[in-house]
Amino acid sequence: MHFDLGHLAYCTNIHPAESWAETFGVLSSHTLKVRDQVAGGGPFAIGLRLSARAARELLADGELGRFKDWLARQECYVFTINGFPYGDFHGTRVKEQVYRPDWVDPARLEYTKELFTIVSELVPAGVGGSVSTLPVSFKAFACDEEIARGHLVELADFVDALAEISDRDLHLGLEPEPLGHFENTEETLRFFDRLLADADDHERVKRRIGINYDCCHFALEYEDSRSSLEVLHAEGLRISKIHLSSALALDPRLPESIEAIRAFDEPTYLHQVIARHPDGRIFRHPDLPEGIASLDTPAGRQAEQWRVHFHIPLDAEPAAPLASTRRQVRETLDLCRADPAICSHFEIETYTWDVLPAGLKRPIEDQIAAEYRWVLNPLQPTTAPNPGPASAG
Repeated sequence: MHFDLGHLAYCTNIHPAESWAETFGVLSSHTLKVRDQVAGGGPFAIGLRLSARAARELLADGELGRFKDWLARQECYVFTINGFPYGDFHGTRVKEQVYRPDWVDPARLEYTKELFTIVSELVPAGVGGSVSTLPVSFKAFACDEEIARGHLVELADFVDALAEISDRDLHLGLEPEPLGHFENTEETLRFFDRLLADADDHERVKRRIGINYDCCHFALEYEDSRSSLEVLHAEGLRISKIHLSSALALDPRLPESIEAIRAFDEPTYLHQVIARHPDGRIFRHPDLPEGIASLDTPAGRQAEQWRVHFHIPLDAEPAAPLASTRRQVRETLDLCRADPAICSHFEIETYTWDVLPAGLKRPIEDQIAAEYRWVLNPLQPTTAPNPGPASAG
């Protein structure tokens, strides 16, 4: 939907769907129910998630034309596609496999080209089309960055030509994430320095490749929106899309905090733990079990705060002693209101509905609609009900 900052959708990666038939089934059931709760009669934007399989199937046998007709009948439109998860994203062990294939693999390049072909056909004139993707690779994979940069430069050339043909402003957003190939502001800036050094046409790459800024991910790095989003924008990097998402925060010195966080240890997704010590040092653990195990070491016991990569509904605080980082979302929206040139694509991305503990779980359409209301109403609270050392939000 259109709102004061541009275009707002929720990402359909919250719904299990790998084939195009499954994806369309989700859109025609769950997504339309959300639309009916929040759209208020205006055109409703869809933040589309397409697996590689679904993208291929949508491009075959006239499916894309039939989908365009359906969007028109339902008064819906697509302005963005989540191209981070390539394959299965629900009901199986995803963890670090969500980074495969990475940008070293030509399969990632071809998949992303297909997504741009799709979004160039679906996005309305004057809106622009974005695709989000992983931050090149996962640090533990020790990827060959030179190959990955070459693929991204090729993608920039492809997208630029497609934008000219379609008369649409098309752009890719690389999404920094804890333990990704680049994960914080400094690493992101240095990566783009290297990427641009490879390119014959710097302006083309900067026009077509930018940042998918995930509020949760930068909050995990203990960076607020002014020290991250504002800096990236000021450095001339395109902010392709902003993910409105919230992480968990807690004081690991409290036994009750550790007991509470165990409810979020589940086998599907990677839940990186970023621990901060009183002197400002940051320690990273790839998942919750490793974070909990670190408390048996002298260094681990020194941490005064944890932030945990588990997307929490924007409108719902976890029960004390846990807290969330949702204040970062509100501060990001406020920053964009002060400078609307930062970004015009926004997406609610709480994909963890299937694995939320019972106390935070509601009927899925009700949860998504409540998150829309929280985003659209600036008077909704930003302060966690349990202030203290663990509160971030």
